[in-house]
Amino acid sequence: MSGGLGPLSLAEDDVTKMLAATTHLGSENSDYQMQQYIFKRRADGVHIINLRRTWEKVLLAARAIVAIERPSDVYVISSRPHGQRAVLKFGHYTGATAIAGRYTPGAFTNQIQAAFREPRLLIVTDARADHQPITEASYVNIPVIAFCNTDSPLRYVDIAIPCNNKSPHSIGLMFWMLAREVLRLRGTITRDRWKVMTDLFFYRDPEDAEKEEQQAKELAQQTKAVEMEVAPPMGLASESWATETSTGVDLVATPAPVAPVPYTAAPANDDWSADTEQWSEQVDNSDWASSNQWNP
Repeated sequence: MSGGLGPLSLAEDDVTKMLAATTHLGSENSDYQMQQYIFKRRADGVHIINLRRTWEKVLLAARAIVAIERPSDVYVISSRPHGQRAVLKFGHYTGATAIAGRYTPGAFTNQIQAAFREPRLLIVTDARADHQPITEASYVNIPVIAFCNTDSPLRYVDIAIPCNNKSPHSIGLMFWMLAREVLRLRGTITRDRWKVMTDLFFYRDPEDAEKEEQQAKELAQQTKAVEMEVAPPMGLASESWATETSTGVDLVATPAPVAPVPYTAAPANDDWSADTEQWSEQVDNSDWASSNQWNP
């Protein structure tokens, strides 16, 4: 499918990613129609998938997706939890319609129900687990692209992409590569490295995500405790502030010191009776009753 062209050939970086995500590892069983995609069989009975055939089928599937005029007419389905995140990300970047979770039977054939849809192209994560939409697509002549393992049935599958569809990393990587090739053929991105990381397409267990959040909170608390221990005590901080203030320029003017007033003791007088007599002499003994100045 690459036709010997350099930009369409399989890059070494892509092969490294496939090997790291165990895309080349199949199952111990094999379907007779999948024999053409098997490279060899290991001593432990696991079949090895030919990655060159995988890359050729990725290019073929990307060309089929780009041929659809409206990207929303391409439907991507994943009933297994390991492929739901990849399906949603694929739909986000390519404009396809993602169906993550349980598929409603009759969505492609029963026109009465509210969930009726008419896709132009169907992409499934597992040909065995998603057999219901594949069967219904065959009734209405919808082409099907499926990620198939060595033991997957190819009945009603038009384009089979051989890969390990049981590994979350492998599923995420294959959807990432398919989305990248679709965007390249559309001209949205160049042939250079795509800035979107493959980790965004990988499935994450909710329990693992909660554990990571809990560890991040604990690490933040420990860091805060260490910073509080390293910080100087309040007493030392106040003393240093007072020292710095005394050495610097005084911002507030201090009042001038007031000279203390010397205390003078009153002359001692031990005769209290004499003081009483003097006070009594100063009192006016005039008769207020006999006074007539208030009479009209």
